Amino acid sequence: MFKRLMERVDRMLGRGVIDEEFYEELEEALLQADTHINVVGEILDQLRQTIRDEKVISPEAIKERLQRFIADRFRVQDEAGLAVADEGPTVYLFVGVNGVGKTTTIAKLAYLLKTKYQAKVLLAAGDTFRAAAIEQLDTWAQRIGCDIVKSQPGSDSATVLFDAITAAKARGAEFVLCDTAGRQHSKANLMAELEKVRKVTQKALGHDPDEVLLILDANTGQNAIRQAEEFTKAAGITGLILTKLDGTAKGGALIGINERLRIPIKFIGVGEKVTDLKDFIPDQFAAQIFD
Repeated sequence: MFKRLMERVDRMLGRGVIDEEFYEELEEALLQADTHINVVGEILDQLRQTIRDEKVISPEAIKERLQRFIADRFRVQDEAGLAVADEGPTVYLFVGVNGVGKTTTIAKLAYLLKTKYQAKVLLAAGDTFRAAAIEQLDTWAQRIGCDIVKSQPGSDSATVLFDAITAAKARGAEFVLCDTAGRQHSKANLMAELEKVRKVTQKALGHDPDEVLLILDANTGQNAIRQAEEFTKAAGITGLILTKLDGTAKGGALIGINERLRIPIKFIGVGEKVTDLKDFIPDQFAAQIFD
């Protein structure tokens, strides 16, 4: 994550001079990480003020302050874990555009719930638009050892989710993880369909889904902010999961999303293995910028 992003900044700090050239290098590095320009300006202003007031001069101290400023922007949601229903089943609805790793993320979370909490998990193959999505989730269900409710390609997605929640109640499943069709956030008709899926889920449960999780690709950059805005309008997003953070120089868009929408970041995906879903920890996220 952010691999070697700060190399130029380290070289500048090695000069022992904190001047405008240093701040320009730092600004460019943060922008290349897809951090929104307004947020970059605020971070740099905060750093200037701190260096001036505290007379900070050592490279390590400057990096420590910068790291803390970035982490502090996520601090309000430090303890934001996944919501769990008082009475089962707990239902998580997964949404996002095509290609972000939604189905694989569902499998990773199912594995985490089964292994860490010994929970009984049921998967709902609600992405009926792509036959491959149903097959992929079915393969994961067999590999992990989860029940799955599925239907034929092209069938009604909302019906599949309704049936899955009904089945979970009958089988005593504690969690239902619901896949949905990948859709472009700019297509109004597809987003309207997502509203229907959410309402049917609500009807089956008697209340809103416990979490509506938006999956975002770390390489998406500033477009991730637009995705988060549009999906929040259509589906009431309650949390984010950022995928493909392994080896990417992106991820700064998270800061902009957090500043604008205040949506908690639940997990980050750092690889392809089923164990590669990690809690989002602000201090670790900020520290890895300097790896």
